[in-house]
Amino acid sequence: MKDKLIIFDTTLRDGEQSPGASMTRDEKLQIARALEKMKVDVIEAGFPIASPGDFESVKAVAAAIKDSIVCGLARTRDADIDAAAEALKPARASRIHTFIATSPIHMQKKLRMLPDQVVETAVRSVKRARGYTDNVEFSPEDAGRSEIDFLCRIIEAVIDAGATTINIPDTVGYAMPHQFGDLISQLRTRIPNADKAVFSVHCHNDLGLAVANSLAAVLNGARQVECTINGLGERAGNAALEEIVMTVRTRQDVFTCDTRLDTTEILNCSRLVSNVTGFPVQPNKALVGANAFAHESGIHQDGVIKSRETYEIMRAEDVGWQANKLVLGKHSGRNAFRTRLKEIGLEFDSEENLNEAFKRFKELADKKHEIYDEDLQAIVADSLHGDDAEQIKIISMKVVTETGEVPKADIVLSVSGAEQSGHAVGDGPVDASIKAIESVINSGSKLLLFSVTSITGGTDSQGEVTVRIERGGRVVNGRGADTDIVVASAKAYINAINKATSPVERAHPQV
Repeated sequence: MKDKLIIFDTTLRDGEQSPGASMTRDEKLQIARALEKMKVDVIEAGFPIASPGDFESVKAVAAAIKDSIVCGLARTRDADIDAAAEALKPARASRIHTFIATSPIHMQKKLRMLPDQVVETAVRSVKRARGYTDNVEFSPEDAGRSEIDFLCRIIEAVIDAGATTINIPDTVGYAMPHQFGDLISQLRTRIPNADKAVFSVHCHNDLGLAVANSLAAVLNGARQVECTINGLGERAGNAALEEIVMTVRTRQDVFTCDTRLDTTEILNCSRLVSNVTGFPVQPNKALVGANAFAHESGIHQDGVIKSRETYEIMRAEDVGWQANKLVLGKHSGRNAFRTRLKEIGLEFDSEENLNEAFKRFKELADKKHEIYDEDLQAIVADSLHGDDAEQIKIISMKVVTETGEVPKADIVLSVSGAEQSGHAVGDGPVDASIKAIESVINSGSKLLLFSVTSITGGTDSQGEVTVRIERGGRVVNGRGADTDIVVASAKAYINAINKATSPVERAHPQV
């Protein structure tokens, strides 16, 4: 019998710490449902004490998810633990995850606590969490730079206090695989009660080693990996769930464990997270990038034609890749639309949201005629941003560009229900359009990132534009999709402005 490797997804918590990636309640619910459909074991839904918005998001996910454990993060403070417990009350199965820093630099410079105080605080918090649930996880933050003797001491103490999972974070992505694997091995060997807890790892990707470090830990006895879809996360991100799962699944000659995940849902989940957060997946990204199973070399093509195994170590279908066949058209009805969304793991909580998405579908079908799953995912992402889109909307726009002439744009916006017009010239049609928008709203925003991708193939494909803006110290991402790339750019910029000024809370989870 193979050991079970527990997959702990923290896309909704650590993942949204990426600048601009904070999510609304409805967006978190969509992603949580996709993770549940993929059979993720534990979903870390957020940090309930961080803000009322995060509390409500965790509570909503806890109420909606039935087949995965829902987890809430808490510092070693009574108020944090109580808030996590309250938010998790609706959950069928819950976990409280509490943490405190254990490296010398963190204890001295950040906590300003002595080691004895840190141990005492950790034990007290675990006992308090056990008063609410028998599923408690403890993390010694910055374990990768902590002294191993102190790690052994505090971990033994929190296991005695009732912790059932011990998570070892490489918080700053400093570890090397052989060192990190050896650390896990030593902890499991040296701690007398180590057999009473599951050892877990949470690795960051600052040196590009998050997946390698996580897998080294698994080889040394860790049986939970904390990861995110597409490797999303602050700074350089976290270990990518899809890479962890498929490495273990593909190399069963090396690993003595396996996950329960339905890997055919990986691609759908990847695209949903990308659409919701506005973080595009690079084409050469392992498993979920557009080029992951593409072969340009003639030698490779010849080999794959003769025998797939010559250059492919797994089947593209195993992670959800299929021919993007036509699924719906302009004559498709609302029921067919709803059914197909459900088949690819997308559902709405209200008929109002479904109707809004169906309206967008019909508008796209009039332009594009052939609608694919990727188009549906983009439509749903647009609909999820509905609360943000109320303040400013595009009514009409006209952009003129020709060789030898300065591009110019005229735009009519609805701003809080009132029509306002703007005009501008620019270096190109996109620049002119954004300047025309700014001539109306005068937001004072700074454009940090502008990215364009194609949602499907063909010249009639929707273009998807992602922008990142900074306004008043707040960084947000915006996205827009349209068959006209200039219109998509304007949509993305307005989406970002609406997020930056929206009453819908998008608090950074650890502010």
